[in-house]
Amino acid sequence: MVDVEVIHDPAVAAVALEPMRSRLLAELSEPASAAALSTRVGLARQKVNYHLRALEAHGLVRVAEKRQWGGLTERLLVATASSYVVSPKAMGPAAVDPERATTDRLSASYLIALAARVVREVGDMVVRAREAGKRMPSLSIDTQIRFRSAAERASFTSELTRAVTTLAARYHDETAPGGRPYRFVVMAHPTPHAEKPHAEKEEACP
Repeated sequence: MVDVEVIHDPAVAAVALEPMRSRLLAELSEPASAAALSTRVGLARQKVNYHLRALEAHGLVRVAEKRQWGGLTERLLVATASSYVVSPKAMGPAAVDPERATTDRLSASYLIALAARVVREVGDMVVRAREAGKRMPSLSIDTQIRFRSAAERASFTSELTRAVTTLAARYHDETAPGGRPYRFVVMAHPTPHAEKPHAEKEEACP
């Protein structure tokens, strides 16, 4: 089982996004039978089997084990990945593209377009690397910064831009034999507020 599976095929995405099938995928982080799943999700076994067949046909679950019970064979299925993400590629021509998303490089729309491109490009390369039995080299940094003011946020942005420009100029070599270009993306956005429990939301209402 891989950690993250990127779904590129729109037909596979449609199957995975159906609410009950999405629930079954989550339940199948460990091998389970249709009978066990039926009890967990509160659905008749026949209907669970119907959903499992669709997931299996689209490569989202696989047989982990077969058990013999008298004259019957019980199949234990498991998800092909711990979690899934749908690539913008599944949207076809309507998929977001940073090159045509917006001219405002500081907008939220452009940030989303960049993130979508990362999912699409890295998702494709991970599949090819896996097929070749190789690891794809990558780098990611994730941290939080609490700015005291908008002015300090702007100052940080300017310093970061200068630092990245200096590093890029130092290490970039357009003519290096055997060199390979890497896409470097820096993103920042406000940290989302924690969701309040439903009961608290109701109490807060006037």
